[in-house]
Amino acid sequence: MKFRKKLLVAGLVLTMSFSANALAASTDSNPYGLVYQGAITHNVEGQVNIHPVHYNLNGLQIAANVYTPANYDANKKYPAVVVAHPNGGVKEQVAGLYAQRLAQLGYITIAADATYQGASEGEPRHTDKPYFRTEDIHGMADFISTYPGVDKDRLGVLGICGGGGYTLNAAKSDKRFKAVATLSMFNTGKVRRNGYMNSQLDSVNERMKQASDAREKEATTGENSLSGNIDFDALTDESISKITNDLYREGAMYYGKTHRHPNSTFAYTTSSLMELMSWEATDQIELIDQPLLMMAGSKADSLYMTQEAFDKATGTKDKELFLVDGATHIQTYYVPEYVDQFVAKLKDFYGKHL
Repeated sequence: MKFRKKLLVAGLVLTMSFSANALAASTDSNPYGLVYQGAITHNVEGQVNIHPVHYNLNGLQIAANVYTPANYDANKKYPAVVVAHPNGGVKEQVAGLYAQRLAQLGYITIAADATYQGASEGEPRHTDKPYFRTEDIHGMADFISTYPGVDKDRLGVLGICGGGGYTLNAAKSDKRFKAVATLSMFNTGKVRRNGYMNSQLDSVNERMKQASDAREKEATTGENSLSGNIDFDALTDESISKITNDLYREGAMYYGKTHRHPNSTFAYTTSSLMELMSWEATDQIELIDQPLLMMAGSKADSLYMTQEAFDKATGTKDKELFLVDGATHIQTYYVPEYVDQFVAKLKDFYGKHL
């Protein structure tokens, strides 16, 4: 196992307000709804192309984007990578960015909206349960494995934030994935149970009771209660600045301002907490025997989750923790100097194992 820290390009100065201005052009009128910098605006022959697709997963229609490499030829064989988006995110944000960047490296990639979320089907909306999020990753593997040109024996996976925790869960049993990577991994079960940075340890059972009451309400009245809902229209720079931790403060700016998408929301059904709070991404993580790369920013206040999972992943003989110096959790989603370093690392990792 290896541990490396990548130094940031000297002299980088970044503010969230600068980011908002710099990305404005990329978030307006994209025909595919993509809201990341450098996003494809139209398909050009001989370049990386995007292909909106739909497929069935457990009786529900999943909305996804497939990215194909430059000079794609369906008669050739390409390695492929499944990309799982963060909690609250959609395929048009950071998952799409990394899927496009990997396609530039010669991979066929797929980023799909989670079931019950984004443009995918499923009722009640905003259901966020580990089983379904894990199935979403298996489902992307099902679909992309049969896509023209894909070599199903060279399939990798990248999970970002909450998608990283669910990717670890999927990889325990899904040995179709020959290489497993996470970026800014977020253990949703741990955070919903203990609070972010273990800030709610004294109220676990009380919140479990609230989740149980919400499920009872659903069963008796058909009404769904939501948690985590934020009115993005009401967000101001002042209100955002008062958020004490980096992840949620910068996340409010990313999701509510600079990379806002109409399908993206922090909301989840309160009853989902019954499953979320009793779930743990690192349970039986030793079942992962594939090569494992876990990446994060050195300044991320969520780093403790990546470090804990990395330490517990004792079943693989090939694992590496890769930190980019100076990056916070949300900055790994879009800051070019940071993204370039993570993509370079993924190039080496997938190049070696796929």
